[in-house]
Amino acid sequence: MPDDLLIDGPADAAATLVLAHGAGAPMDSAFMDRVARGLGAHGVRVVRFEFDYMARRRSDGVKRPPEAQAKLLARFTHVIDQVAEQGAPAGGRLAIGGKSMGGRMATLLAAQGVGDAVAVFGYPFHPPGKPERLRLDHFPALRCPVLIAQGNRDPFGTRDEVAGYPLPATVHLHWAEDGNHDLKPRKASGRSHDDTIDEAVAAVARFLTDPGR
Repeated sequence: MPDDLLIDGPADAAATLVLAHGAGAPMDSAFMDRVARGLGAHGVRVVRFEFDYMARRRSDGVKRPPEAQAKLLARFTHVIDQVAEQGAPAGGRLAIGGKSMGGRMATLLAAQGVGDAVAVFGYPFHPPGKPERLRLDHFPALRCPVLIAQGNRDPFGTRDEVAGYPLPATVHLHWAEDGNHDLKPRKASGRSHDDTIDEAVAAVARFLTDPGR
C-alpha cells in the first residue's frame, strides 16, 4: 500500500472499509483513530486517506477549505482503486465510508455503483440551521446497504428531523443517544464520548461483516 495511507485491522478481514475524514479534521484525528482502531479490533480492515487539501495542510500548516466536490470524488476513487488493485480476501467486501463530508462523498460514489456497502459517521443531511437544504437527492440511487451512525441531536440532522425523510430501504440508522455531530453526548447524560463512539463502531462492524447485508 502507498505510504500516505493508514491501515488498521487484519489483512485477511472479511470486509475492508476505505474511510474518509470530515471537512475540518485529518485522517488521524482522535475521532478517526478511535473509529479505525476500534473497527480493526472487531476484525474490519480500515484504510484511511486524506483529501488533497488536507494533505497540503499537513505539509505546510495552512488551513484550507475542501476542494470542489469533483476533486474530492476523484481522490476518493483513486484510493479505492489502489485498495482494489492490492486485492481483497476472497469473498471479502470492499466498503466505503467516512466522517461527515467524507461519508457524504462515499454515498455519492455509492449512488454511482461504487462499493459493496457504505458506513457513515455523522451524515450532514443539511447545513446547521438550514433544514430546507437537504442533501438527499442521490439517495434514491443507493442500491448497496448503507449504515449511518448519527447523534440524535446532531445539528446536521436530528433524530426527529431524519424520521421525516423519505430514506430508501437500503439506508439504516444507528442512533447515538444524546450525541452531537461527533456522536459526543453531554455530561449530564452520564455517558462518555468513548461510549458512543465504541457503540457506533460495534454497530458498523456488525453491519460490514454480516453476510446477510
